[in-house]
Amino acid sequence: MSLPRSNYDPRRVCLNPFPNLTLGKHRRTVGVYLAGALFAIANWAFIDAAILSAHAKVPWSTPENPSEPPVHITFVDWVPGICSLLGYIIVNLIDKDRVRGDDFGDSRAVWVARLSLFIGFAFMAGGLAGSVTVLVLKYVLGGYEEQFKYYGYANVSQSVCMMLSAIVLWISQSTSSEYEYNLTL
Repeated sequence: MSLPRSNYDPRRVCLNPFPNLTLGKHRRTVGVYLAGALFAIANWAFIDAAILSAHAKVPWSTPENPSEPPVHITFVDWVPGICSLLGYIIVNLIDKDRVRGDDFGDSRAVWVARLSLFIGFAFMAGGLAGSVTVLVLKYVLGGYEEQFKYYGYANVSQSVCMMLSAIVLWISQSTSSEYEYNLTL
């Protein structure tokens, strides 16, 4: 007695749970718009927290009910965002072909471009580390209520979204466009 053969082939098992999404010639455009959306969300989150901080009211649950809220966004909260923004600008000002060394120019220019790219990402990583430090030291260890911890969460989300935006923009601009032609002899 033989068992019926099935169409199961273990070599054809797909381990990728995501659908095959091909954007075709619009891949670069979608990447640029996604990076812009992430950049806008990053800055909107922090500006929203800064406006809320300026108009914050004391919670009624405080026993002594002071007239001033216990914490505001100060210059210390702005520094990580400024570092992330500087890193974002540095990374996106670098010519991608120069980093790869595609142009047949000076080898020192390739080294300077790679160093500048490192400095840009270091600024963004420093901004992210600084925002996490401000969140922990100022808001979490300060023992403030959840409405005041939002200021620190917004600061961290600004740095994360700005870093993701730079990465998405870098990748999308590194792909070829439909208007780009490579002529070889």
